[in-house]
Amino acid sequence: MKLKTNIKRIGILTGGGDCPGLNAVIRGVTKPAHDLGMEVFGIEDGFEGFVQGKARQLYNKDVSGILTTGGTILGSSNKGDPFHWPEEIDGTIKICDRSKNALKYYQGWNLDALIAIGGDGTMHICDKLSKMGMNIVGVPKTIDNDLEATDQTFGHDSAVYVVSEAIDRLHTTGSSHHRVMIVEVMGRYAGWIALNGGLAGGADIILLPEFPFSWECIYNKVVQRNMQGKRFSIICVAEGAKPKDGEMVVKATDIKRTDPIQLGGIGELIGKKISDNTGLETRVTVLGHLQRGGSPTPYDRILSTKFGTFAIDLASKGKFGRMVALKGNEVTSVKIEDAISKQKLVSSSTQAVISAKAVGVSFGTTEL
Repeated sequence: MKLKTNIKRIGILTGGGDCPGLNAVIRGVTKPAHDLGMEVFGIEDGFEGFVQGKARQLYNKDVSGILTTGGTILGSSNKGDPFHWPEEIDGTIKICDRSKNALKYYQGWNLDALIAIGGDGTMHICDKLSKMGMNIVGVPKTIDNDLEATDQTFGHDSAVYVVSEAIDRLHTTGSSHHRVMIVEVMGRYAGWIALNGGLAGGADIILLPEFPFSWECIYNKVVQRNMQGKRFSIICVAEGAKPKDGEMVVKATDIKRTDPIQLGGIGELIGKKISDNTGLETRVTVLGHLQRGGSPTPYDRILSTKFGTFAIDLASKGKFGRMVALKGNEVTSVKIEDAISKQKLVSSSTQAVISAKAVGVSFGTTEL
């Protein structure tokens, strides 16, 4: 017997970068939706599909067995912002507003609601589309864990696991060859992946965007360890880390993206500076998209499922303009406009920072 709701047809999309747990959310939305008598339309390639009209109906068979699968069966894109749409005009890329296309397909598909899974950028788009009249429920996804309104986003735990396992492996080769091993991780302007991955992996130095570092502090730490007979060091550096009076290292820019800056290269810079100024041998590993791929951890599978089922519950009750959020051990919701009001960054009072300092981790500065 099907339960009753006034919401008959919903859309679901996965926006921004991929990460482990997206399929678990899709599953967590689709199965309960069918029990409530709803039709589910999967919008392909994130907001690109919304602007271009790419969607397909999802049935239970489509989401069977996808709990443990990484990525997203719907496809995603971080270049499909309807309000910042790249379009080639006369051989030149122009940025256009194609939000009316999204509204056209929302209405044309007879959607009663949209469940949008994504990070900070996706939630900003959702807030604008809500103001255009769409009924939206947001689900927070980002390996960066930089959404203030939720204690944790799914995907972060899986990324941290990849970082900590990589550092475990670098420990053995670093100690064998007596090298300074540097691992560069993602996170953009927030240092949560580097902080938690570095702490879990036993890094000796953790460098974050929130705490501009001193070159001398880094040199002193690795030389001191060497003099104490600890003939290797592990440095976990966030891609957005920067020296005092310096800038983030920008790998490339892409105007098709809402945020055109692509970070990368700080690890190589640190490796060269350490070699040149201390004489110690260094090696650099850039984990890159390894942090986004693969099967979600058990924690992320559970969190994703909770988020998905809670999101469809909100939609069935007509509670729109809200984002699912984790508070303590309980899943709740907040207004989307509140969720995007502030980015969650690492601070000196963050418990993980305090614990890391207590066990001798350096953050490359004497000011903490």
